[in-house]
Amino acid sequence: QIPKDPTQRWLRELAALSQQLQQVHPNVLAKILKQRTVYQNEEIVVIDKPYGLPVHGGPGIKNCIADVLPILAKMLENMKAEPLHLCHRLDKETTGVMVLARSKEAAEKIRLLFKTRQVEKIYWAIVLGDPDPVEGIVEIPIVEKEVQSHQSHYKMTLAPNYRLCPEDGKVVKMRKNRSAERAVTRYRRLAAASACSLLELQPITGVKHQIRVHLAYGLGCPILGDHKYSHWSKLAPQKLPELTLRRLKLEQSKARHLPLHLHAHRLCLPLGQPLDFVCKPPHFFQKTLRKLQLDIPKD
Repeated sequence: QIPKDPTQRWLRELAALSQQLQQVHPNVLAKILKQRTVYQNEEIVVIDKPYGLPVHGGPGIKNCIADVLPILAKMLENMKAEPLHLCHRLDKETTGVMVLARSKEAAEKIRLLFKTRQVEKIYWAIVLGDPDPVEGIVEIPIVEKEVQSHQSHYKMTLAPNYRLCPEDGKVVKMRKNRSAERAVTRYRRLAAASACSLLELQPITGVKHQIRVHLAYGLGCPILGDHKYSHWSKLAPQKLPELTLRRLKLEQSKARHLPLHLHAHRLCLPLGQPLDFVCKPPHFFQKTLRKLQLDIPKD
């Protein structure tokens, strides 16, 4: 039953987004990834990763990219092809440019490029609010902590090296958290409207959930649809500004269906000559941009 009302239809699409690729047969999934191949040569295959598809398996996960790499390799090359190899990871909800390697040697070479920060990565995110200043660098270490609440759970969070002294407002150095990892994210605002902004992000380091944590807790601008990092102590749907709800034609009670609006837009890989890959944001992301009247910058 397809709802006639366009808002209801959109909600149905959003609600199905995370489940869709978990329902299909692995061969079908490999075929989808083959259709989403944006580049290949003798060393690498670059895909446009769809929403809601985890890179690795885990509890409750039926399909993931790692599991279909042998099938995808055969579909792209021939029946004798060795399985493709993962070189880096994207969160299940993140879409966009993802590099796979055809051999173990190529994978190790590319992993080293990522590790030594020679790969330039550009992400786009729709966030709530407006960062102040509108461009800059967030450099705050990140650590994983257990959230003590009625549902105990783990989240990444900030572990700053400095804090403001409440008595005199002076900056005081804090004791370093041994398990915290250095994390650096450049950001700049590309557009602002409807109590939201479109940001371009360049993670210099690669800590788990880095962009999400830096935006939510460092800048106070959580990513639209990031229900995990919009609060600290509870697991609850994101609270949206009135104007945003109005433009999206959504009620707050339906906000839980909003997907994470984080997209790996561009990746520059220095393999011999620099290879530059760009993936357009997915359909739902573009639709949100239009509804929020955020103008996509012309590349």
